Amino acid sequence: MADSSFDIVSKVERQEVDNALNQAAKEISQRYDFKGVGASISWSGEKILMEANSEDRVKAVLDVFQSKLIKRGISLKALDAGEPQLSGKEYKIFASIEEGISQENAKKVAKIIRDEGPKGVKAQVQGDELRVSSKSRDDLQAVIALLKGKDFDFALQFVNYR
Repeated sequence: MADSSFDIVSKVERQEVDNALNQAAKEISQRYDFKGVGASISWSGEKILMEANSEDRVKAVLDVFQSKLIKRGISLKALDAGEPQLSGKEYKIFASIEEGISQENAKKVAKIIRDEGPKGVKAQVQGDELRVSSKSRDDLQAVIALLKGKDFDFALQFVNYR
């Protein structure tokens, strides 16, 4: 019998992020507490730019955006937001969406699978994803349960289960 396998990836659906950003922009334009503070959120190249005239207001813009991401099923671990920076009279926060599993993070996950997972499960790093294979599908289910129980500082999804 051939090995069963699945891939561990860290991907974010760009359209969902765009939808969350548009919803946040609409809420910011309509909310009373954002009137007259120059609050805005928009794409700036590959980054997301949040602006307002005070540090508290720009943090509130970030909070609104984070709540919209959660509602759309996107992990906040994929959002890398910087600290508020004063630029002229405006405060700005630049945020980026992190995708892919870095080599050192992939090695950490593979080590956890080797050390704590069932015997006979193999993990291979393939670019920015990790392929996990085993003869037993039950062992693969156990690996998924093990990794869901761990708290990583990056988002994980399990795809191509076969």
